[in-house]
Amino acid sequence: MQYPLISEYLAAIRDAHDNLEELSHLVPVLDNYGEPYRSSGAFAVVFKMKDEQTGKCYALKCFTEEQEGRAEAYRQIAEELEFVDSTYITYVKYLEKELFVDSNCEDEEFPVLLMDWIEGETMETYIADHYMDNHAMSMLCYRFCKMAAWLRSQPFAHGDIKPDNIMVRSDGTLTLVDYDGMFVPAMKGQKSPTIGTKDFSHPLRTINDFDETIDDFALASIALSLKAISLNPSLLNEYGASDRLLFSAADYLDLSKSKTMTALQDLLADEGTRTLLSMFLLASAKKNLSMCSFRLFSVEKPKEEEVWSTEVTEEDLKNAVEDEFGVKYSRDWKRLLRAPYRLRGEYSIREGVKVIGDSAFQACNSLASINIPNSVTTIG
Repeated sequence: MQYPLISEYLAAIRDAHDNLEELSHLVPVLDNYGEPYRSSGAFAVVFKMKDEQTGKCYALKCFTEEQEGRAEAYRQIAEELEFVDSTYITYVKYLEKELFVDSNCEDEEFPVLLMDWIEGETMETYIADHYMDNHAMSMLCYRFCKMAAWLRSQPFAHGDIKPDNIMVRSDGTLTLVDYDGMFVPAMKGQKSPTIGTKDFSHPLRTINDFDETIDDFALASIALSLKAISLNPSLLNEYGASDRLLFSAADYLDLSKSKTMTALQDLLADEGTRTLLSMFLLASAKKNLSMCSFRLFSVEKPKEEEVWSTEVTEEDLKNAVEDEFGVKYSRDWKRLLRAPYRLRGEYSIREGVKVIGDSAFQACNSLASINIPNSVTTIG
């Protein structure tokens, strides 16, 4: 089946009342240029629509490419999700021959997918804006892990877990979007319509992998990356990219040669990091996490942001960890406690540090300069 161009869909949505069948009560929400508000991806364009009687907004997804079995798949997905009461999942309804489009295609009426409109931003955008904020990233990691634990306890799977398919609402809650690759129990024995996005999928995943475990590897990879970034934001600058987090498809092929894996060794004093790293390695070896409990995603909830003390106690120094220059930090790498007197030349404090303790650089007479990251909020 041939599908219209985005420009042809746009013309049809301008006159939605005349061109929609069952959904003729919806009107397009306009952008700053007076055009229907929309966003487009590789295989579809999504319009923001509004029911003027109730004021509720919806996302109307119009397809630009054929996907075999789409109608039956979405019928099964809608049946599975109908009674799922969770903010992690949104309402979906597939309507065949719903939208009339004047186009060069042989057909005149085309299917649409109706979903609740999620106010917020993608997790990809949220991370780009907040990755230097340790508390914000710790909360994001905590909320993602709660969602991961919930999803692993369900009989269905999303199929393409990645930051661009997760919405972050204004209150911080997360919602999964884009269900084109979803697995539900009624599909058991079928082939997967996707193998996910390469920088978040197991390197050996094929279309034959299609069950409730297909999200496990992506969940483990993203959770570990979020945890690491919350502890050391500079990792995203050094190992990340605009369309992925810390790991790339090349890393997955041989973790023993991954520079990201090497960098994570510095964070293993953190218990949550150790747990998530263990799950990631298990998912890498087995392609899924069926051998472990979903409760392992239950990382500790971050404490509210606190006023950081600059006092350095003997107990602090006793439990400290050191960097390669012998500078002592708290075990969470948030407080710089003490630098050795032999430190000389130029020294750069680790990204993510919040506090420089009292007398931290006392007697460092050969130290010429100190580079202080933006994360530092308090200096003793």
